[in-house]
Amino acid sequence: MAVAVIDRGKVAYVQAYGSRNAKGEPLTKDTVMYGASLTKTVFAYTVLQLVDQGKLKLDTPIRDNLDKPLPAYPPDLVFPDKYGPYKDLAGDGRWEKLTPRMSLTHSTGFSNFWFIEPDRKLRIHFEPGTRYAYSGEGLILLQFAIEHGRKEQGLGLDVGALTKATFDRLGMSRTSLVWRDDFAANLADGWNDQGKPQEHDQRSKVRAAGSMDTTISDIAKFVAALVRGDGLRPATRTEMTKRQLQITTAHQFPPFAPELPAREQRKDLQAGLGVVVFDGPQGHGFYKGGHDGQTANTMVCLETGQRCVVILANDVRAEAGFADLVKFILGDTGVPFDWEYGDHAGKS
Repeated sequence: MAVAVIDRGKVAYVQAYGSRNAKGEPLTKDTVMYGASLTKTVFAYTVLQLVDQGKLKLDTPIRDNLDKPLPAYPPDLVFPDKYGPYKDLAGDGRWEKLTPRMSLTHSTGFSNFWFIEPDRKLRIHFEPGTRYAYSGEGLILLQFAIEHGRKEQGLGLDVGALTKATFDRLGMSRTSLVWRDDFAANLADGWNDQGKPQEHDQRSKVRAAGSMDTTISDIAKFVAALVRGDGLRPATRTEMTKRQLQITTAHQFPPFAPELPAREQRKDLQAGLGVVVFDGPQGHGFYKGGHDGQTANTMVCLETGQRCVVILANDVRAEAGFADLVKFILGDTGVPFDWEYGDHAGKS
């Protein structure tokens, strides 16, 4: 496990503990680890930079950024599974309503990923923009719009190159959304919920939903910049972490769980842009988790004092201790870990 603490917008503490692989080699501050869904927050930050540059508008439908209807685009020639099978949306005109804001607030109506649908088809499950349902697929759609959008609007951009520019500016020399061979010398494998070691794979394509490799030293620099608002206009940074959409379910997963009665909903629990926002004993905060079968990550930030904690764990079982560890470092924050994990913390 690796931990970083940010105080007053500056990195105050970075440390790594334990092993990076089954050989017992030590995890260090510069060991490359999975970023998992912390990638989504990095991507949201990148999108908002494009908004500041006038290349994207949060509430302009994605259709207006494209040269042809979304269902008319074929699969990527190099990586056929890089984006969703948008042909599946032919006949459902609701795709024309989808906006960047909906993608960043998980309200597109897509499932988390198209390939987990029983028939492996992409579909919209509810009226876009009306509720929160976690969807990596929604972020991938926005990535598609940026990479295939109209060049005369300033789009047609490589998301990998855009994020690299941020990483370079912040001195994040061991972070990338695709695999780099120089990562191999100091790389973290992981452990699943059965305690079995799992090798770190090599991500061959940029995926805004979760392909980032990073280190605790690097991601601490990003989170410090984010909580300071570095790289964004003040109004845009405020927009990112303000209440955007009420979250109405008891837990984040499954994404299409029934909505709670209004009286049982936590009113401060809302989607921001690429983050979840909340209010607690120390005021307004935002956070994002990251999870796969061998990875457990979390980032929790408080606006007051620009204080954050970031945890990267290469053992998914560490997730069960996140709430206590964050409370030990930051005090009582009100971060909604019960909603995030339910009783599934530490499970694949």
